Amino acid sequence: MPDALHGPLTPYRIVDLGSAWAGPMAAQLLADMGAQVIKVESRQRLDGLRLGRPMVGEDAAGGDRGLWPELQPLFHSINRNKLGVTLNLRTGEGIDLARRLIARSDVVMNNFSPGVLSRLGLDYPELKRLRPDIILVSMPSVGDSGPLRDILAYAPIIQALSGLMSVVGYDESEPLVGELQSPWSDAVASIYAGLAAMAALRHRNRTGRGQMVEVAQLEATASMLGEAFLSNQMNGKEPAPEGNHDAEFAPHNNYPCAGDDKWVAIAVKTEEEWLGFCLALENPAWTQDQRFADRAARLANTDDLDRYVSRWTRGLPAQEITQKLQDNGVAAMPVMNIEDQFLDPHLQQRDAYAQVEHPHIGAEWVYGMPWLLSGTPGSVRTPAPVLGEHNEYVFHQLLGVPLDELERLQEQQVIY
Repeated sequence: MPDALHGPLTPYRIVDLGSAWAGPMAAQLLADMGAQVIKVESRQRLDGLRLGRPMVGEDAAGGDRGLWPELQPLFHSINRNKLGVTLNLRTGEGIDLARRLIARSDVVMNNFSPGVLSRLGLDYPELKRLRPDIILVSMPSVGDSGPLRDILAYAPIIQALSGLMSVVGYDESEPLVGELQSPWSDAVASIYAGLAAMAALRHRNRTGRGQMVEVAQLEATASMLGEAFLSNQMNGKEPAPEGNHDAEFAPHNNYPCAGDDKWVAIAVKTEEEWLGFCLALENPAWTQDQRFADRAARLANTDDLDRYVSRWTRGLPAQEITQKLQDNGVAAMPVMNIEDQFLDPHLQQRDAYAQVEHPHIGAEWVYGMPWLLSGTPGSVRTPAPVLGEHNEYVFHQLLGVPLDELERLQEQQVIY
């Protein structure tokens, strides 16, 4: 078993019982920082991100369906750096093996609905019996208590319940296409849960005590809407979509540029930035209009201002506009598609993407480290595990299950 590169979490072992996006990504953040993360899944109930038609590889037309669970790039990004075992938790022997693994681990992470761990016999009181200083991090959709505790919710439902969907879009007459299907709240909750796990480990190191941590995904998402909540509480204003407009910046929008579907993002706040903006445009007469005389005036006449800015940007390439504005102290950047982001020198220099060698796909790009620490930067070291790839290492070498017993458990679909 190859050793992980040294990282701040290298001494710790984490059992990842999560599925789909939120739970596995939380554990992935810790794996990137050196923790030994063991992903527990089963052929009885595949991780949802393994399902669906493959998006990469030569199997897209049908082919060997047996490989489909190994060909999903999102699963690969969120589960890199992990060991993978297949353990059927619907069997008594499967639960017994899970208990043995947890007893030799530091943290258990999951995004199950409330009550699932209790039904499995793996709730916090039972885990404390196995290891008194164990840390349990749970990520229920809306919490372990309250009137909505039993709802089954993926990210779009959580985003609706939180109020996020009510403020995303251009205006109330034009709802967002797909009603914000992108699982933004999964990523937010994952970061909260990863930080919570590290805080719990630090607390244990100082006190010797473990703890149970609940990271309700609804609460994590709602916490990002502070301005909307405060505006409602303090001003009685009902939050509504504002498009690309901002309460403090003008101009503030994505503006059309020369070329097919090319845009540039521009943001101006202070008077100094406005003067730099005017200088970059060579001080056209309209910039002296009283409608744009100061920030308050510009905010009151945003639509008119956008029309003037768009007339200027339409005739120039996005990169040229960006250079002119940045040279004069104005925040500006081309709006990038996926290819643009991948090829951007700034992102490449910061290793925003990392390459791993997947056994069924070959060289594959995944997103890189979300943060780079100077002394212990972490790394993307290994691809996501194929189903059951580390069964022998975890159950035989780590837990001491004899090989003949391991074979029996596999035949009886306990390790499956």
